[in-house]
Amino acid sequence: MFAKTIVDSDAFLEMPTTSQLLYFHLAMRADDDGFVNKPKSLMRMVGCKDDDLKLLFVKKFLIPFESGVVVIKHWKIHNYIRKDTYTETKYKEEKATLELDENSAYRIADTTPLQLRDESVTSPSTQDRLGKERLVQDSIGKDIDEAEPPKPTRHKYGSYKNVLLTDEEVVKLQEEFPHDYADRIDRLSEYIASTGKKYKSHLATIRSWARKDAEKKTASTKSSNPFLDMLVENPYEGGESL
Repeated sequence: MFAKTIVDSDAFLEMPTTSQLLYFHLAMRADDDGFVNKPKSLMRMVGCKDDDLKLLFVKKFLIPFESGVVVIKHWKIHNYIRKDTYTETKYKEEKATLELDENSAYRIADTTPLQLRDESVTSPSTQDRLGKERLVQDSIGKDIDEAEPPKPTRHKYGSYKNVLLTDEEVVKLQEEFPHDYADRIDRLSEYIASTGKKYKSHLATIRSWARKDAEKKTASTKSSNPFLDMLVENPYEGGESL
């Protein structure tokens, strides 16, 4: 049911256990093509948060669609379903936008240039079609490299949905604070909601708070004598002495 190459990978095991739990529940309820039509309802049912679902998108274990449907990216790696028992998904429009890569994982299909569309139709296999697309990409590679990359989209996180982070920023937080990154996001979310303050970068704010927390922790453990600590933190000024 689950391929060890996926669920034993560092990318999977580094996620919080709640994200892993949600992934297993979604996979257990997917149809024969790996599609799940009510991921948020299932998320709430098993006690997980929006951040757990978003992390599965960021880590590319799930592919979301505008319709609200999601598909398990590595479904074809996890499962082999016999043709005589297979029932095609009813989400045919979403399925039509996908293709399988060389490892049998789903990905959003590449768009083929108009002038090569006739050639693509006559290609005998998916592998041949992908080969032709690579040739096309090589021929226009310079144009692609010179194109300005789109600005990353920031998504809403936290208890009050007011912490704005890109997918890359969420991954950075998950890597830097693997055990409590969600709590740090909620802390900022609650502070913004209660004070109305605005920050240019929510990632930078979370990192700054983490650094200050570490400094306070270090200061609190520098001496076992509270009287000496008081002298260090509140030194006499102007030459005063005891």
